[in-house]
Amino acid sequence: MKRHVVAVAVADGAPTLELAVPCEVFGIDRSDLVDPWYELRLCAAQPGPLRTAAGLIVPTSDGLDRLGEADTVVVAACSRAVQLDPSADLLEAVRRAHELGRRIVSICSGAYVLAAAGLLDGRRATAHWMSAMDFTHRFPDVDFDPASLYIQDGTILTSAGTGSAIDLCLHLVRQDHGSAVANEVARRMVVPPHREGGQAQYARPPVRVRKASDTLAPVLEWARRHLHEQLTVPQLAREAGLSERTFARRFRETFGTTPLQWILQERVRLAQELLETTDDAVESVAQRTGFGGATNLRYHFGRLTGVSPQTYRHVFRHRTAQQRRAGWAEEMPSER
Repeated sequence: MKRHVVAVAVADGAPTLELAVPCEVFGIDRSDLVDPWYELRLCAAQPGPLRTAAGLIVPTSDGLDRLGEADTVVVAACSRAVQLDPSADLLEAVRRAHELGRRIVSICSGAYVLAAAGLLDGRRATAHWMSAMDFTHRFPDVDFDPASLYIQDGTILTSAGTGSAIDLCLHLVRQDHGSAVANEVARRMVVPPHREGGQAQYARPPVRVRKASDTLAPVLEWARRHLHEQLTVPQLAREAGLSERTFARRFRETFGTTPLQWILQERVRLAQELLETTDDAVESVAQRTGFGGATNLRYHFGRLTGVSPQTYRHVFRHRTAQQRRAGWAEEMPSER
């Protein structure tokens, strides 16, 4: 199986954490999960040496000419100077990669580069919510959404800042290798399971500072353990020790969605993992995920993923079989 190459275009002064995220997700060898894992290339968007905003040296081994060879091109978050005036070479390299059919991804302010290259005209896109006024003024032809964590419009994906970069990178892993692999990467990074891109970037500040024990994390973990059961908002509120009204309000403030919509997303995610890792019939998967029956599962699964459970299983089983065959071929001694 061909190794998936992720090339990151890096300019001087890139925010450190946003650059570190794709390095963490794609640059660490995780061939025990998928073999081969990704190959990460850091491509210098300008003559070096390059440093992050915090002063760390970025060991770029490739130039912009290598972007077009990659399967996925990531434009890292960039300094204000690059946002205002990205180099012609960088813009041309990104356009060329797009023309070649590569998957194009921006992290936070990297969306400025994609927009300046003309790739976002007429498309939905996002970046950090604080950039909303500036971005929409400079690029009026872009359908800018300042609320979403990340947005996929065809083969072009854009994300907000910092934490949402993790969500977007895990989304790419899930697309390439399935939900089970993406969830395992999240566990190894000690971050919550992947969040849907439509969730809100930020929450309104709470009225008071809450104790650690006064968070929603425990009830979320409880709900994940009981997805096979009938779950209601009053039941979740009781588990959280809150009134139903307070629980619903606090949940939306924190996650930008309703408790029932969150449960639906978690059930679909669990169904994805079961379809990838077990031979259970669709009816059994529906029971184990709390959908009750196959018809209900097919409806909600198709609405959230765009494919049927059977198609999803076929695609990821086929990929797994290809990976195994590729592994066996490498282990077999060649005939002389």
